[in-house]
Amino acid sequence: MSDFTRRSFIKTASLASAAVAAAGLGLYSTGARAADFKLKFANNLPISHPMNVRARAMAKAIKEETNGALVVQVFPSSQLGSDTDTLAQVRSGAVDLFSLSPVILGTMVPSVQISAVGFAFKDYQQVWNAMDGALGEHVRAQIAKTGTLFAFDHMWDNGFRVTTTSTRPVASPDDLRGMKLRVPPSPIIMSIFRALDAAPTSINFAEVYSALQTRIVEGQENPMTLVSTAKLYEVQKYCSLTNHVWDGFWMLGNSASIGRLPADMQAILRKHIDAAVMGQRQDLAKLEGSTRDTLKGQGLELVEAPADPFRDKLRSANYYAQWHDKFGDQAWGILEQYAGKLA
Repeated sequence: MSDFTRRSFIKTASLASAAVAAAGLGLYSTGARAADFKLKFANNLPISHPMNVRARAMAKAIKEETNGALVVQVFPSSQLGSDTDTLAQVRSGAVDLFSLSPVILGTMVPSVQISAVGFAFKDYQQVWNAMDGALGEHVRAQIAKTGTLFAFDHMWDNGFRVTTTSTRPVASPDDLRGMKLRVPPSPIIMSIFRALDAAPTSINFAEVYSALQTRIVEGQENPMTLVSTAKLYEVQKYCSLTNHVWDGFWMLGNSASIGRLPADMQAILRKHIDAAVMGQRQDLAKLEGSTRDTLKGQGLELVEAPADPFRDKLRSANYYAQWHDKFGDQAWGILEQYAGKLA
């Protein structure tokens, strides 16, 4: 797309308009054509993850509806670089679409981390009410202020994050004391485990398996479905159901790249992204129902970890008060509308 000139853009838009007028059967003519626009969609998840299953179906539907004029290429498993590398690429326009967790996007736009406040959401009803409602609207506005990025209306689901370990289970905050734990390059996740007296180490996801295998770290934290699809059970012994943070992925777009598309193509893109995201949420909910049994079958010991002692520990460490100050009264007030009183 970066080599697309103004002349070719105008020509494409004119051809699309002519097709509508001539055929009256849709946005694009039924004759075969080469792609006029190609978009790169990058993510860090395995190709078997429900996001990528839906993303491939989304790409197929977009290509069919535009008769090949718009092609979305899906690059799973950090093929285009680590999360931090790909974030730089989507900012520059080298990548057009990128799904990224708020816990990592927060390194660039600190306010987006508010959905990752430790032990804030108790269930999915609270999550979707907030993220499809006023909290999500607030965060999207902050992302738009970058000038280079925007977020689509709805988030992919990634699930509640659990803690896996090779040395000992984590049933209470005391079990984390001094534990070498991999966390993403995220200020808010790092701060949760520091407040819980662990020894968190920031490592990009592409390197997590090897870091666990070589015992650089004792454990890590991620949604249970990702523990399964990334086969982390091969290098871990315990899976503690801490559910300390709900995690999702903002579907980010490079503002200039998507802005170059004719308005009708933008509408098609948004329609199919929304459909893919909503379908993926349902897929992940079904997958989570069977993942416990899958992990048990792979030899992981599942451990219950009630939330209240962890929440109390965070309060006593002034974790909530510190993040309240960082996010400000307005944003914190929106969060507590959905999550209830935290601090």
